[in-house]
Amino acid sequence: MPADPAPPGERPGGAGRVASIDLLRGLVMVVMALDHVRDFTSRSAMQGSPTDLATTTAAVFFTRWITHICAPAFALAAGLAAWLWWQRHGDRRALSRFLVTRGLWLMALEIGVMQFAYYFAWPVTAPVLLLVLWSLGLSMVALAGLAWLPRPAILVVALAAILCHPLLDPLQASSFGAAAGIWNILHQVGAFPVGSAVVATPYPLIPWAGVMALGFALAPVFHLPQGIRLRTLLALGIAALTIFVLLRVGNAYGDPVPWQADPDPLRTVMSFLNVSKYPASPAFLAMTLGFAFLLLGLFEGGHARVRPGSILLTLGRVPLVFYILHFFAAHLFATLLWFAIYGPPAASFSFLPYPSFGGPRGAFPADFGLPLWGSYAVWLAVLAAVYPLCSRFSRFRAERQYWWLRYL
Repeated sequence: MPADPAPPGERPGGAGRVASIDLLRGLVMVVMALDHVRDFTSRSAMQGSPTDLATTTAAVFFTRWITHICAPAFALAAGLAAWLWWQRHGDRRALSRFLVTRGLWLMALEIGVMQFAYYFAWPVTAPVLLLVLWSLGLSMVALAGLAWLPRPAILVVALAAILCHPLLDPLQASSFGAAAGIWNILHQVGAFPVGSAVVATPYPLIPWAGVMALGFALAPVFHLPQGIRLRTLLALGIAALTIFVLLRVGNAYGDPVPWQADPDPLRTVMSFLNVSKYPASPAFLAMTLGFAFLLLGLFEGGHARVRPGSILLTLGRVPLVFYILHFFAAHLFATLLWFAIYGPPAASFSFLPYPSFGGPRGAFPADFGLPLWGSYAVWLAVLAAVYPLCSRFSRFRAERQYWWLRYL
């Protein structure tokens, strides 16, 4: 296949990292942190959904909307990285083994570590949230099998999973009896009991595995000459956004909630952009992947102007470490804030699941949470606190060859 000796932006020293992919990861990490800080601190997050057009404001809505790109970009980048890993190592069996072990590790982190980050406890009354790490891990396990198919077949499967999964909606989890939970994990957002616990599945496998498989199938783009690579990524972005617009204009398929015109033009725009993440609708994925491809193209075109030690590159090289650390930092900062604001009485509610995580609203003060600008301030503080640790770990990993570093 045609290939540059060293793809643009690949880190010197043979580590094989592509700068545009790391920059995309780094950017969405920064944006993602804003959304999670908002969950832990924003008064509006404690009182309702930021995308409920009947109650939200434009500032809250767009603060949430810009973060929609994060999960699709993570899954896409994971698929791209898997193909690039395979090309460097040349062993499909080793690729599958790595994807399975890495995927199981991420799923274990979700259950064993991230639940504590969400709650600062393992409360039996709070749902077990199978969020992004679970979704990425399970998708990696699925990709370990899909990777053995011819690349055109993987592309077809990926597009079918992304665009056609709503056709499975008539099959409801309740019709599977004792196996209902399996259908929740595969397709239908919901919750199911496991012993005395309740497990919530906001990220069903099928569309997210499709996004990761799409990245795997399209990754050979990064072995094309730079000019062709840039044009191809931009064309993919434009094509995906065109699909999004066509789906939304048609207002019949692609998202469970049709958009509506409003006397206020801004509210009409918000309605048009208000696509469903839970589950990830075809319109949602077309919109977010379109922006992800455009960003990859822009980063490819401007990689030479990016300093090797830039903040985004650093974060993009240690995404898992940043992901875990920023959750703990956001929750810790929020807890300290509640004690500073409410004093000793904060002990009665600070360690309960927050209303934004399904906790009991009545157990919290009526004014619980910060105005949106306060959440932005905490977001900047979290980034400032976590970045030095990520930078140090990035340097450590660049200088070491320990096998276990691949899992971090």
